[in-house]
Amino acid sequence: MARKLGFYSVLLFIVYGLFFYWYLFYFADSKLPFEFQGTAADPATFLNTRELALSDEYSKLKNFMFFISTPLEWLIYLFILLFGFSKAFRKWGEDSGKYKIIQKAIYLFWLNLMAYIATFPLSYIGHKVSTDYHISTQSFPSWMKDELIDFWVNYVIMFVIFIVLYWLMNKSKKRWWLYAWLLSVPFTLFLTFIQPVIIDPLYNNFTALSDKQLEEKILALAKESNIPAEHVFEVNMSDKTNALNAYVTGIGSNSRIVLWDTTTKELKDNEILFVMAHEMAHYVEKHIYYGIALSLVLSFFGLYFIYKLMNVLVSKWGDALKISRVEDYQSFPLILLLISMLLFAVNPLTNIVSRYEEKRADNYAVQLTSDPEAGITTFQKLAKTGLSEVNPPFLVKVFRYSHPTMLERISVLEEKSILQKNSEN
Repeated sequence: MARKLGFYSVLLFIVYGLFFYWYLFYFADSKLPFEFQGTAADPATFLNTRELALSDEYSKLKNFMFFISTPLEWLIYLFILLFGFSKAFRKWGEDSGKYKIIQKAIYLFWLNLMAYIATFPLSYIGHKVSTDYHISTQSFPSWMKDELIDFWVNYVIMFVIFIVLYWLMNKSKKRWWLYAWLLSVPFTLFLTFIQPVIIDPLYNNFTALSDKQLEEKILALAKESNIPAEHVFEVNMSDKTNALNAYVTGIGSNSRIVLWDTTTKELKDNEILFVMAHEMAHYVEKHIYYGIALSLVLSFFGLYFIYKLMNVLVSKWGDALKISRVEDYQSFPLILLLISMLLFAVNPLTNIVSRYEEKRADNYAVQLTSDPEAGITTFQKLAKTGLSEVNPPFLVKVFRYSHPTMLERISVLEEKSILQKNSEN
């Protein structure tokens, strides 16, 4: 049974990969609709011939890696179960540690390490592609440093979840999923609260914005939006990327307005103000809280689904998966596999919600700055520096795009700009 499961899983993965290779490289058509040709949204108006070709190549490669990376993760967790690695990791933990918490820590370390090693080649290829296309400027040692930070941050967070989850499973076999969800509420809020001041600084250096005149303009916008901000933070990203970005992060007193230094170097002041007005909209309209609420709703149903499915899978294929009981922490790779599958499945839904919020943020930025032209040039520069697809294929948009496409954003702003000019005349 284990061999059969493994064989058909690999076969399915190969068929899936071939489908997306065919879809992205041969079938999908990203050509601009006729009615948008020659408009501000037409990439031919702000990208040269070489940049257009590079954008097409880079987008196809990154999209393909996205679509195969998550199913590859499922395959890895499945093979960890089928080949008895999870059982072996547990034995290593029991042989190496006297206390149960130490045993579980060792088990989880080996599990995470194997998953990391198995996915490392694809991660490195992604880094190499970004470097080759001059999106990333990060050296390999710097990239590896971030990878190791990722590994340990994820390990610590996962260890807390792992310990609590299996403690609940052993305490209540029927309601552990509900208790786990209830505990996830304060845990999610806690992580969101500490991220700007504890987690983010592990990766980058945050300082006060050096351009004080620009900071005054941004804070004036914040005041107009009733955002209690006293500082704007600048993060040194030019050592890692040529891409542009800005964001508002955190909740409560730990909220931060952040600009990448690449953004301050590449964009004019009016363009930066448009970007910041867009980001402020997320704060004003409480999109962060809505995002947390949506994730908690989805996790409620997700945990219940995992609870039901775990019992079915263990009763039917427990021998092949080397799992005797659901509450045995040897089953953790199966939980990770199911969580990953559910997250992938709900991507289209969460992206729809996110695109709606981003559209509202664009509208808010126009209202606050009265400068849709700044938005147009900003998005053109974002597309240029990131080699972004202006009009991505349907499945790419559905599964990858948390923002409206550049075609949609620029064309809407162009309409607003024309209306504004007509009203002025």
